[in-house]
Amino acid sequence: MTQKQMSNTLRQNFPQSGHRHRLREKFLQGGLAGFLDHEIVEILLTLGTPRRDCRQEARELLKHFKSLRAVLEADRHELLQFRGLGPHNIFGLLLIREVSRRFLRDRMMEKPICNSSREVFDFLYHALRDARKEKFKVLFLNTKNQILEEKTFFEGTVDTSAVYPREIFKQALLLHASSLIFIHNHPSGDPTPSDNDKAITRELVQAGITMQIKILDHIIIGNNRYFSFADAGLLHSYEVGLNR
Repeated sequence: MTQKQMSNTLRQNFPQSGHRHRLREKFLQGGLAGFLDHEIVEILLTLGTPRRDCRQEARELLKHFKSLRAVLEADRHELLQFRGLGPHNIFGLLLIREVSRRFLRDRMMEKPICNSSREVFDFLYHALRDARKEKFKVLFLNTKNQILEEKTFFEGTVDTSAVYPREIFKQALLLHASSLIFIHNHPSGDPTPSDNDKAITRELVQAGITMQIKILDHIIIGNNRYFSFADAGLLHSYEVGLNR
């Protein structure tokens, strides 16, 4: 069989193969420049099903979620509700999301925090924006404001009965951390602190003063926005009030 005959056979048996090849070549030559959103989704869908034409599914996802970003943020169970989508062809969508999160986390772990609430938000937004429950995380930092460890202490409704300062500061002592940053999310999308959030922060600031470990911030993450207790001046007011 000649090469031309083989190419024709492949096109007959797998009509999407030539299209798929063109997309791959287009990416290898110029990255994502010039790609339409549905073409990006299509490529990701075909990672798990390389012989299947996923053009229609890609268009349907974008039609429903309205944007590439929303597709990539979609929950696994949401994706599986679409006709023609299963565990194999959503593999690429889930993979790229988790790789992005790991990349951002590893990059952040290698450099100083610089005491910037925005930088912390950028670092953890991808890890928290899809969460259906509240997650309470702690960043443990050294004297140079470099992250020693990031740890989730619990999931569920954040209130004073759920946060255990003793466990947090026990870990801080084990890591020889000099300062801490607290982060949790509001699944509602509104990062405005509740009375419980304020009470928890005040209690943690008090514990930090007792243990001589600086509390740099408590950041609440919402839908593409956040609230910083430090930026709002609340953290300082708690410190001043406790030291009077």
